[in-house]
Amino acid sequence: MTQSTVAGCHVMAKPSSSICNLDCTYCFYLEKEKLYPEQNKNWRMTEDTLERYIQQHIEAQMGLEVQFAWQGGEPTLMGVDFYRKVVALCAKYAGNKRISHAFQTNAILLNDEWCELFKANNFLIGVSIDGPQDLHDAYRVTRTNKSTHAKVMKGIEYLKKHRIEFNTLTVIHDLNAQHPERVYEFLKQIGSTYLQFIPLVEREAVNTTEDTQALTLVLPDEIEANVTSWSVPSKRYGDFLNGVFDVWVKADVGRIFVNMFDSTLATWCGHSSGSCITSETCGHAFALESNGDLYQCDHFVYPEHLLGNIHEISIKEMNNSPAAKKFGQDKAKTLNDDCLKCEYKFACHGGCPKHRFSVSRSGFLNHNYFCSGYTNFFKHTEPYMRLMAALINNKQSPANIMAIIQQQPKLLYSMFKVSKNSQCPCGSGEKFKRCCFAG
Repeated sequence: MTQSTVAGCHVMAKPSSSICNLDCTYCFYLEKEKLYPEQNKNWRMTEDTLERYIQQHIEAQMGLEVQFAWQGGEPTLMGVDFYRKVVALCAKYAGNKRISHAFQTNAILLNDEWCELFKANNFLIGVSIDGPQDLHDAYRVTRTNKSTHAKVMKGIEYLKKHRIEFNTLTVIHDLNAQHPERVYEFLKQIGSTYLQFIPLVEREAVNTTEDTQALTLVLPDEIEANVTSWSVPSKRYGDFLNGVFDVWVKADVGRIFVNMFDSTLATWCGHSSGSCITSETCGHAFALESNGDLYQCDHFVYPEHLLGNIHEISIKEMNNSPAAKKFGQDKAKTLNDDCLKCEYKFACHGGCPKHRFSVSRSGFLNHNYFCSGYTNFFKHTEPYMRLMAALINNKQSPANIMAIIQQQPKLLYSMFKVSKNSQCPCGSGEKFKRCCFAG
């Protein structure tokens, strides 16, 4: 019996590999320089590799929509002409397929020329920024340890000047996790309407070899490893999400979109989350190095997860290989008993496999480091998620929840049997009878 063909795949292309104009303390990808020491000099993706990639990526998609994702390192280091060539090659190989581009950048090199390219070709821009200056500059610094916040803001001003919509990607680390409202209000203030929060956890090997090229950061199956100091504690990440949610649900539903909130609501509506982190299975979301090496995932750029090189085997073949299929299916097949019995399994599915290095309450291995944070968030938001799902099922906008919270808090909370003496779900810290119930 032949195996089914996978309909398509996502590829995060890194044409500048790990080369970046920043030296972020927490960046797991900068360490990948050790995998390709020769790229310290020859780090740029060649024209031959670029053309092969574009042709193969288009051919690997069975549907009519094809999205290219450009990341790094820092993708702007390739220069504007490189992406003009990208656009021309896409037109050459597109056929009847529709091409779109997503571009993740630290925004430091953006100027009028870049923005004209983005605007003319409808690039979706993601800007990496970790909040207000003090929280952003704590870790996102230059190679001479200087501030980068002002330069990022200047890049954002160029995007606004050219009326280019942009999303923001915020890494949640040990410091900015303590200030959810500040981070959220800042991102709104600068004009972001789609916010991605990426929780940071990396582990360092306890016993490192004398080989300076050995990788220090480790995979989940490495036992002898310590969580880095800049990683966000699990419960604190849940508290961060709750803090942002409490502001968002009262004023910004339908206007500001937060990746974790959208994906969670989708699961309460009976759909897949739409995020690889919280989907039942993952896989087929590859990372492409500048030399054509294709890895299973951006979080698994390790030798044991190399699928092949596009100069030797096509993306379509690698996408349909047994190794690629197994990688994605293993996410569901390797859940421990505590995960299988969890009431929020439908919304989490054990989280990202990279984060499964902890031990569960019952002593099971292969447990997600962020479990307590996720549980904290799912419990806190459950009444609101249930109501928004009910609104959607009744063909109403989930944004109607804001009026219900404001005008009918007693009705909202009575639906979920919140007692008068319990803590008010609005997050004020007061008892329900002295807070929203009294109102």
